[in-house]
Amino acid sequence: MSHTPHELPEEFPDKVEKMHALKESNAHFAKLFDAYHQINRTVHRAETNVEPVEDLAETEMRKERARLKDEIWGFLKD
Repeated sequence: MSHTPHELPEEFPDKVEKMHALKESNAHFAKLFDAYHQINRTVHRAETNVEPVEDLAETEMRKERARLKDEIWGFLKD
């Protein structure tokens, strides 16, 4: 398994400008963006054993990260 953090600009490199604009103009998107960043960092710390967690907790955090990413993609795909 890769222990590379899944930063949104790396996940959607062609949408960086749109993400920036949405963060400035859409409060809900900004909240999603911040929540994704927070859980992504937590998952990365768990994966690298900086702050280990139980396997089930790590799995649930990954699911939440994926859910947030899907919702963010909903804003970006238009």
